[in-house]
Amino acid sequence: MKMIVMFRRGLAAAAVFAIALSCAPAWAASLTLGSKNFTEQHLLSELTTQYLAGKGYEVTQKTDLASVILRKAQESGQIDLAWDYTGTGLIVHHGIQKKMSNEEAYAEIKRLDEPMGLIWLNPAALNNTYALAMKRSRAEAEGVRALSDLARAVNRNNGGGKRWQLGFDMEFAGRPDGLRPLQKLYGMVLSRPQIRQMDSGLVYNAIRDGFVDAGLVYTTDGRIPGFDLLVLEDDQGFFPAYSATPVVRKDVLDRHPGLADELNRLSALLDNDAMSAMNAEVDIRHRPVRDVAAEFLRSHGLAKEEA
Repeated sequence: MKMIVMFRRGLAAAAVFAIALSCAPAWAASLTLGSKNFTEQHLLSELTTQYLAGKGYEVTQKTDLASVILRKAQESGQIDLAWDYTGTGLIVHHGIQKKMSNEEAYAEIKRLDEPMGLIWLNPAALNNTYALAMKRSRAEAEGVRALSDLARAVNRNNGGGKRWQLGFDMEFAGRPDGLRPLQKLYGMVLSRPQIRQMDSGLVYNAIRDGFVDAGLVYTTDGRIPGFDLLVLEDDQGFFPAYSATPVVRKDVLDRHPGLADELNRLSALLDNDAMSAMNAEVDIRHRPVRDVAAEFLRSHGLAKEEA
């Protein structure tokens, strides 16, 4: 009789344990999220981590990885998901230099990576590509809104007393797909003294302070709104698309059927204005990435309001 009672108690305990497992929160699902070594990637990583944690996932962040290392880690299964850019995928990982629209670039990298077990989910309206920018007040005074306008202004002033100076980082100035083909497409004539080469981060200050008349920037950098710079329209479509997109291994999506929809919901909220504002909070106002990400999620109803 004692054995029967013990057996029944054991069955009851097992039933309770089974029910507990069936009701267990999804935090049992563990994910490793990789990111690169600049502010925007830190923000995307933190946004994703906090958002998925609220959905019950346990997320481990692996930050400050170089693009190639991050890609290899995801291919080998060490990284489950990451935010990557269509231009990086095509140019760096597949060696494709062909000019494409945003839509064409996304469709092509999605097609190329799917057989490799890497799934590109819905892209954000966040295109962190190259651009040329000017101080807004200067651009408005000169009537410059697009790169064609800039080329005309540069060429017009080449015969005058003050030739325009443009700032570029050393990589772009020397790349075969960089400054020279840009000049050729837009018919912009620049002599060597007009090309000021400097660290990419210094270009923003140089534009703001009038050391150069225009310079190369990244379109979602927080210093663009922070320094009141105007991004000039690339009206001839020279710069490739760099649409930020969550990329997840197929086996991870298979194990977590709701993950794709959850990441797509977050992706739909991100655009250049939103990311520029968050980058500015971190880079100019020196707020912690964690706080800026939490504020964004709360403002869109994806996190609980603080008590």
